[in-house]
Amino acid sequence: MSNRLSLEKSPYLLQHAANPVDWHPWGPEAFERARREDKPLLISIGYSTCHWCHVMERESFENPSIAALMNEHLVAVKVDREERPDVDRIYMAAVQALTGQGGWPLNIFISPDGKPFLGGTYFPPEDRYGRIGWPRLVERVGRAWKDPEARANFLAQGEQLSRALTEILASDPPPSEAGEPTTAAVDAAFEALGAAYDAERGGFSFAPKFPMPVNINFLLRFGSWAGTRKDPRAQKAIDMAAQTLKAMARGGIFDHLGGGFHRYATDDRWFLPHFEKMLYDNAQLTVNYLEATRATRDPSFAETARRTLDYLRRDMRHARGGFFSAEDADSLASATAGEKREGAFYVWTWDEIHKALGPEGELFEHAYGVEKDGNVLEDPHLEFPRQNVLFSAKEPQDLAGRFGGAVDGILRRLAKARRTLSDVRGGRPRPGLDDKILTSWNGLALSAFAKAHEVLGDPSDLDAAVRCAEFLRCELWDAASGRLYRRWREGSRDIPAQADDFAFLIQGLLDLYGAGFDVSWLLWAERLSDIFLRDFFDGERGAVYSTAPGHDPLVLVRAKEEGDNVEPSASSVAALNFLRLARLRDRPDFGAAARKILDAQRERALVSPRAFPQLMCAELFELASPGELVVAGRPGDPATRAFLSAARGAFAPFTQVILADQGPGQAALAERLPHLREMRVPPGEARAYFCRNGACQPPLSNPALLEGVMNTKTP
Repeated sequence: MSNRLSLEKSPYLLQHAANPVDWHPWGPEAFERARREDKPLLISIGYSTCHWCHVMERESFENPSIAALMNEHLVAVKVDREERPDVDRIYMAAVQALTGQGGWPLNIFISPDGKPFLGGTYFPPEDRYGRIGWPRLVERVGRAWKDPEARANFLAQGEQLSRALTEILASDPPPSEAGEPTTAAVDAAFEALGAAYDAERGGFSFAPKFPMPVNINFLLRFGSWAGTRKDPRAQKAIDMAAQTLKAMARGGIFDHLGGGFHRYATDDRWFLPHFEKMLYDNAQLTVNYLEATRATRDPSFAETARRTLDYLRRDMRHARGGFFSAEDADSLASATAGEKREGAFYVWTWDEIHKALGPEGELFEHAYGVEKDGNVLEDPHLEFPRQNVLFSAKEPQDLAGRFGGAVDGILRRLAKARRTLSDVRGGRPRPGLDDKILTSWNGLALSAFAKAHEVLGDPSDLDAAVRCAEFLRCELWDAASGRLYRRWREGSRDIPAQADDFAFLIQGLLDLYGAGFDVSWLLWAERLSDIFLRDFFDGERGAVYSTAPGHDPLVLVRAKEEGDNVEPSASSVAALNFLRLARLRDRPDFGAAARKILDAQRERALVSPRAFPQLMCAELFELASPGELVVAGRPGDPATRAFLSAARGAFAPFTQVILADQGPGQAALAERLPHLREMRVPPGEARAYFCRNGACQPPLSNPALLEGVMNTKTP
């Protein structure tokens, strides 16, 4: 048996292709059928690695009698939220307005003209947990739709809610006076994060605890900016970021065997994760750890970044260089198990560890908090009986004191034990892989590998970044038409790119230019930015739309971007992209667009200071009055490499590095930056110039002089 979803490419939709529910994909056919048969639509939204989506499918959508009720009363539509964030955003806002909460699976009932009137998240197959059972709800909605009075109430609710959604998602920002940036908004953001900070466990919330890379981005930049001003808050900002990163790397949210981070921790100490792994989390967190390496000189951050990059390269990369979207939380506990369960691939019993490690088991159990009866003490649903989640329970020096030997020896023994357990774990059934390739998330991965090359100096990271960019250029970009696509899978690209696809890819290309200095990536970033300016930017109001004009007439509202979450908003990323490109390509129009975005959102950022940390990174870039460091020299010369190494040794987020390569790259850059033409050096030599607005200071000829001034230099 299969339904219409069998023709789709989304792994999430394909998971439902054998359901007895008569599912439609999102599109005009479903809406036309609803009008023709005079039925409401169910819009059911989720994603392939969503645990409770799997639960509801197993309990309800695979049940023939429940499916029959759905087919009788509704036109049912399945949506992959990762492919269609525009659809998800509208109906998530509707459910939050109706119920005060949101999440996935998202199930909402709408009229044939797209207006939502009733909805929620997970529903059980019968009344329990204080929730109405799904079949009873479906039958109620179906019968009410046939009753004129009840239908009139539904339609009135839909009209009212649709007006509210338009006000929430598409209203113009409050008027804001244009002018020079002030410190008010960044000060407010710092104070708000400081007030929310968990000084004992790191992070900025109680349970559950989500990694929020945008917060770390802001704090590291605030610390750098405040440090140049001799502001005592600088160290506090760096400390909050560093302690949060350390706590996450030590906790069970980090996969201590395979590398990479799980989605979030269900508790307040980063211990018990929800075990899915997302590309967007791991890409952004890698950048956090790389930047913390520079900001603190703590090598443990580099180690966490390296292990996360190794995970992405090993388990999440297509053979041609693009990166897959996610790995599931659920898997089979063994090849003969009948049902998947949460975390089965990742957790261990005491006996399993000691059987695999033999005499080294005692050292490992002390290092990683393993208990004979299991270490998951708070397990209300009894999902992890006698199981252990690995976390860093002891410092290496404490283990050396207990087990003898030097710290280096302990670290080598633990590394060998991890490899042994990784090999054992490799024989278990793996979690499901969502192998679609999204432009937006690959833009984030592009940044991670590009920055890794800068910080860690491994050429293989630059190669991974270049291959990712080449994959996106080949498979998701049509240069002739200037069309970018959102999703690729199995040779098929589809869905017009949205604002986050453009913004994250442009950011990644700018980072890739900074890693390898191939000007072609910079020129592509400029072309994409011109399209972004045309299709997504409201130049009058400074707003950024999530979708291009005419994107999809079935979507109720053309929403505007604002506020940063687990992913930054396209608006925030675009503001910083525009500021960077304004200087790298001498584009005053890009600088004006960035300032329009900042001016438009500044008032909201003052009212809700924790909601805009990534936007405040752009604000800090403006406040820092940044310039460029031009290294003049041939790319392969040791002198050039010495200058680049010195420049990259410091955390200087407001200074962009340009390479005047004495060849075609320099000539291409000089078309817009004519002061680069005269930066000529003899073979084997190199110079470094600090420049701003085309004016450069006398060159430095000694790389040793460069690193000490990178963080404090204001050209």
